[in-house]
Amino acid sequence: MSETAIALSPQRIGAMVLRHWYLLRSSWPRLLELIYWPAVQMVMWGFLQIGVAAKPGALATTVSTFLAAFLLWDILFRGQLGYTMSFLEEMWSRNMPNLMISPLRPVEFVIALMVMSIVRLAVGLVPVTIMAMIFFGYNFWGLGFALAAFFANLLLTSWAVGMFCSGLVLRNGLGAEGLAWSLMFILLPLACVYYPVSTLPDWLQPVAWALPPTAVFEGMRALVIEQTFRLDLMLWALGLNFLWITAGAVSLAWLLGEARKAGSFLQIGE
Repeated sequence: MSETAIALSPQRIGAMVLRHWYLLRSSWPRLLELIYWPAVQMVMWGFLQIGVAAKPGALATTVSTFLAAFLLWDILFRGQLGYTMSFLEEMWSRNMPNLMISPLRPVEFVIALMVMSIVRLAVGLVPVTIMAMIFFGYNFWGLGFALAAFFANLLLTSWAVGMFCSGLVLRNGLGAEGLAWSLMFILLPLACVYYPVSTLPDWLQPVAWALPPTAVFEGMRALVIEQTFRLDLMLWALGLNFLWITAGAVSLAWLLGEARKAGSFLQIGE
């Protein structure tokens, strides 16, 4: 096989990104959807944090992490949703069979979805963080270098889950699209978004530590409460994410192969 045959094509990836960017840019309801729900949740958690923090004590110290936890959770959830929403746009428009017979390679399609995940996340996250500064005086960007480590690890996890969800929809059709909206919420109690891992029963804590987001949220609490950046937790999350991304890619490739064998592309929308 020649080198040109196996090389990635930036033109094909860029074409897919442009397709979804034009689709997003031309629809104000799509843009509004990216912002309004994170904004509503941010306001709720912000007022809760203010109300509890007004009472001195250990609880007030713990609650000081709520806004940061919510914004980091939103990166995780919206990153995965941004990936799968772009994928589902192709399914809803019945365009997936056309893509499968085009020169576009699956890995190029996946990279394009990752890029759109970042774009969608930025559209929703940036306005919400600005609102947090204006209304609650909380500067999310003040986390500095730690924020970059948190962001990268959460985004990698979101892509791993997104690839798995996309594979399930490819193999089982749009009847499985509900998983794209709900699967990430399985991690919400186990990743210890709003409470430390020590809160969980002893037998459940090893399960929590096998999830990359757990290390991120523990690292966030250490930074906000103790002003300590836990590099060990970030490296642990990165190592786990390597395994998760690999598993997500393998599952997507396998489910795509099974979809082709079963002729699932001929039944899209049924």
